[in-house]
Amino acid sequence: MRDSSEFDVSGELLGWYDCHAREMPWRVSPTDRAAGVLPDPYRVWLSEVMLQQTTVAAVRDHFMRFTTRWPTVKALAAAPDDQVMGEWAGLGYYARARNLLKCARVVADEHGGQFPDTYEALLALPGIGPYTAAAISAIAFDRPETVLDGNVERVMARLHDIHDPLPGSKPQLKDKAAAHTPQARPGDYAQAVMDLGATICTPKSPACGICPLREPCRARKAGTQADLPRKTPKKPKPTRYGHVYIAQRRDGAVLLERRPDKGLLGGMLGWPGSDWSDAPVETPPFAADWHVLPAEVRHTFTHFHLILRVWTTDLPDDTSPDGLIILDKHQFRPGDLPTVMRKAHDLWRGR
Repeated sequence: MRDSSEFDVSGELLGWYDCHAREMPWRVSPTDRAAGVLPDPYRVWLSEVMLQQTTVAAVRDHFMRFTTRWPTVKALAAAPDDQVMGEWAGLGYYARARNLLKCARVVADEHGGQFPDTYEALLALPGIGPYTAAAISAIAFDRPETVLDGNVERVMARLHDIHDPLPGSKPQLKDKAAAHTPQARPGDYAQAVMDLGATICTPKSPACGICPLREPCRARKAGTQADLPRKTPKKPKPTRYGHVYIAQRRDGAVLLERRPDKGLLGGMLGWPGSDWSDAPVETPPFAADWHVLPAEVRHTFTHFHLILRVWTTDLPDDTSPDGLIILDKHQFRPGDLPTVMRKAHDLWRGR
């Protein structure tokens, strides 16, 4: 068996990709790319931001809605924050949505609506980290940058039989990935490795028999492929608790608050509520005849589980408490709320 140092990894992967590339709404197929069709950097950037910590299946519909509603980076830059946040609901990590808008506005205002084409310039934009800068640079501009996502880490760990656990092994895995990145067609190559990890070199039960890299794969030879990559055990997520207060006037208007810019759900509209902690204090936003619902909202964020008690009240038409935002029934769209707040709304409405 030849190992990866003697095997044309990039050539074999590109040949496989030419036949088996996944169809995605943001991707230029290898056939079209060979015919001279260039990727749209806006669509590449948008897809990469959406795909962080999210699956392709979850992103497709969101991506299509975004690009139908805002087909260019200038259109997105001009969009109202609340509309963009509403469309983002379901993708999580709302800080990404805030940075998405910041980035779009910088590209529109300072770069004439054109994304810069180098890793360093992309890295300087809001919300773009090393992985995203490398992915955009490679996929949109065909530069030989090393793209390292979870799929690539898995492929490299198995190809080279690396047993050091993640995340500590990331530098080693990146070095291996860089050594295989070709000067020719680096954008297609980056997508090929990711497709291989997503469809063949999968986390469980990898399909080694049909893998284009089965010959040089050291983990397959050692029989360790199912055990890799190893990961440092995660600590269990804690549970936090909180209260939210849903108030509706008799004319159908609802009372909302805008959350602070920093922190979870920063800058978004939501129901007034307490802090989220081990023992939150019941803190209604104003005096009223509040009633607690018998069921609770349960939601999981990246680092903790959240359980919310939902309190409701009905108010006279002229009620206007200080510090809250009043939206009439024609302005209020539950779909614009972040997911956890929409869950509270649905619980209130008995859905």
